[in-house]
Amino acid sequence: MLIVLLVIAVLIILFVPNLSKQQASINKQGDDALSKVIQTQTEMYYLDNNERPKDLDELVQGGYISKEQKDKAEKIGIKVE
Repeated sequence: MLIVLLVIAVLIILFVPNLSKQQASINKQGDDALSKVIQTQTEMYYLDNNERPKDLDELVQGGYISKEQKDKAEKIGIKVE
């Protein structure tokens, strides 16, 4: 019984650091994807309105991105260019 607990403890020690590395990688991929969405929707706004949006709020008001996407973009520092 003690050996089983020891094996489980060793497995946990080996896998927990790897899980945190994977989480960071997944978060970065999500941030990159959101950046591309903002860029694409900015271009869509330009094509529809013949002018660039001044900020993320204009994209939200026009229905190009959701409020959640705007909040996340502001949190990670994505701006409309």
